[in-house]
Amino acid sequence: MPSEPLYDYDLTVIGSGPAGQRAAIQAAKLEKRVALIERKDCIGGVCVNTGTIPSKTLREAVLYLSGYRERGVYGSSYTLKEHITIEDLLLRTQHVIRHEIDVTRHQLSRNGIDVLSGSASFVDPHSIRLDHPDGHSHRTISTEKVVLATGTEATRDSCIPFDGKTILTSDEVLHLDRLPKTMAVIGAGVVGCEYASMFAALGVRVTLIDMRPRLLPFVDHEIIDTLAYHLRENRVLLRLGEEVAAIEPPLHGEHRVTLMLSSGKQIVAEKALYSVGRTGATSKLNIGAAGLAPDSRGRLKVNEHYQTSVEHIYAAGDLIGFPSLASTSMEQGRLAACHAFGVPARSYPQLFPYGIYTIPEISMVGRNEEELTAEGISYEVGKARYKETARGQIIGDLTGLLKLIFHLETRELLGVQIIGEGASELIHIGQAVLAFGGSLDYFVRTVFNYPTLAELYKTAAFDGLNRIGHAAD
Repeated sequence: MPSEPLYDYDLTVIGSGPAGQRAAIQAAKLEKRVALIERKDCIGGVCVNTGTIPSKTLREAVLYLSGYRERGVYGSSYTLKEHITIEDLLLRTQHVIRHEIDVTRHQLSRNGIDVLSGSASFVDPHSIRLDHPDGHSHRTISTEKVVLATGTEATRDSCIPFDGKTILTSDEVLHLDRLPKTMAVIGAGVVGCEYASMFAALGVRVTLIDMRPRLLPFVDHEIIDTLAYHLRENRVLLRLGEEVAAIEPPLHGEHRVTLMLSSGKQIVAEKALYSVGRTGATSKLNIGAAGLAPDSRGRLKVNEHYQTSVEHIYAAGDLIGFPSLASTSMEQGRLAACHAFGVPARSYPQLFPYGIYTIPEISMVGRNEEELTAEGISYEVGKARYKETARGQIIGDLTGLLKLIFHLETRELLGVQIIGEGASELIHIGQAVLAFGGSLDYFVRTVFNYPTLAELYKTAAFDGLNRIGHAAD
């Protein structure tokens, strides 16, 4: 007779976002008994319900309805719909969210994963209490391994009078009652820059405020300078190196928020979007009972295998901090599950691509100029602008830029930086060449479809060879 298992589950995953889904499915593929716990009514986590999917779908609706993509051809006044409403923008968003939830549920079901609804909290390192959403019942399950993938919540300053209508966080953008004429965005991180550019494309007068002297400091300086130029062209007022000292909500009968900056400046806007980072969603997990302690932002520290300080408990996704992207979170969840059950798995974190869905779009992979300069590596660059290609002219993107960074002596590709239409798709060509250690010569010798944006790689490669005075082989 087979012995009874020591635990109810081999793996319990808390959180159903990208990291949690991938960890659960990977463990199920290894024929493990898996439970996935989600405290909200809808699975998918922040990614599907309030973050990645909604914001990127909203962005697509903005680009379509505003006619932004076609303005390079038909003029800056071109628009598909004269008076765009919040309802217009959210129609597509709600459809995509429903579809993603349905797809996720089907994936989990066909892999035999038990999806449990309720709020999870540790009783001890191997026991998890599950409080049912009705608030009247609970049960405790035991588990051999745990993957924490609870994601993050919008950081809220207790001094700011959030009301979800005039002063709101990124989690509440989808619930705007109307499209404002003016908006102040506090925090120029990825989320802040994305929403600032979206609302600016709709004609909203946006003021973007951040304490740092430049936007997105981890991105290549030239690419960020280009983004700042586009934002200003769309009438975004950048207040960098500025700190918000206080926010006054609208007075009775008024509809405007007043922001006081430490410098003495005042900004008045119909809406204020507070986007100063995110905090790990660990406050309700009772993780002290598991022997864990988060940092001041609720995040957990992990090793290269995504193990926490408690050997059998792993953490992945936004919960562990930068880069906090859905794509990297999925891979982290997979690797965590593999390591938990002793299955060898390889990945290339140094080649994870980054996609920033501002308008225009930004994507990058490998190292940038600032990193190479700090490392003392000799390099050169090759550039190609969208307007140099027939495809760029066809789609009306005349300002996009692709930059290749390569070793000065060996011509080995070291990094790719792109800003422009389709950047997050186009980056994967460079990612593949980086993965096999290819050089600039690969792009010179490769024939790309015509007319395509992929031709930018060849144009940039020739530009790089010209810079070093080397003829193509």
